[in-house]
Amino acid sequence: MTGVLPIAKYSSGSELNMFLEYDIATSERFSEYFGFLDSEVDHLYNIYKQNINNPKISRKDLRLWYNGYHTASGRQVYNPRSIVCALTNNQLRNYWTSSGPYDEIFYYIKDNVEEIREDFILMITGERVNAKMQEYAATAKELNTKAQIYSAMVIYGLLTYEDGDVFIPNRELMEQFNQLLLSNEGLGYVYRLARESERMLRATLSHDTDTMTEILEFVHNTESPIFEYNNETELSAVVNLVYLSARDKYRVEREDKAGKGFVDFVFYPERRHADAIILELKIDSTPEDAIQQIKNKNYALCFRGKLGEEPRYSGKILAVGISYNKRAKGISAK
Repeated sequence: MTGVLPIAKYSSGSELNMFLEYDIATSERFSEYFGFLDSEVDHLYNIYKQNINNPKISRKDLRLWYNGYHTASGRQVYNPRSIVCALTNNQLRNYWTSSGPYDEIFYYIKDNVEEIREDFILMITGERVNAKMQEYAATAKELNTKAQIYSAMVIYGLLTYEDGDVFIPNRELMEQFNQLLLSNEGLGYVYRLARESERMLRATLSHDTDTMTEILEFVHNTESPIFEYNNETELSAVVNLVYLSARDKYRVEREDKAGKGFVDFVFYPERRHADAIILELKIDSTPEDAIQQIKNKNYALCFRGKLGEEPRYSGKILAVGISYNKRAKGISAK
């Protein structure tokens, strides 16, 4: 029993070569033991509430931060180390990747940045990327292909795998990927675009639509095959990049239930009295149409909380519309 570290088999004549190996991504047997199940986290959370004087963690928080790993049997499991650390410390934070080197994710991709950086943009938007699992990749001396890189990252818990796709499982890992884009110049134009996110947030909060449009045009003029703007998924990838640094101050939710439908992005402030943001995307329309939809569908209700509960937010709400016109090939914001 080795945790996330596979047993290396250097050759058929290795001393340890007659054993069975079961991994989370491709082996169904023992799937229920790879992480904590919902029922196990429920039990631990009840103990936590009974023994902590001022509990600061909700059950939903645990699901958002530490759930999302998929086993080969179809189960979703939580990261056990992170659950135990969070409940013990009464604090949500990154416990898994902080147990290793800060640039651990970049280690896997540094020799193949050209091929996979577009994949990373998609995964940060919440999308999945097709990949094949190769069990030997975790012990390989060199990782030269996407399949090898993603296989190793799944085995070490930096991504998860389901039905032929890899993706980022939860907020704990998402924050680490965000930091990767903001801190590694080796990612080229993706790094440069992500760095613009601090200026974008400042411009948004100060209602500076000229600067917002300037930054969006800068993204549009960047040569990248992903930015073809054929649909709102690609446009949402741009939004995730240009607002990347906002995740330090906001919980950013995509396709969140609000009012009479689902809003494209909601920025829930970490501080109760900070400005909140509701952002709607439009293709072949105008930012004004996007803002009108925010008003008509009463998306602001998402900040009120449930009936009988104290409102989770009491500050201003900014309505932001971003649109792309395919014919004019122009992107604008309001």
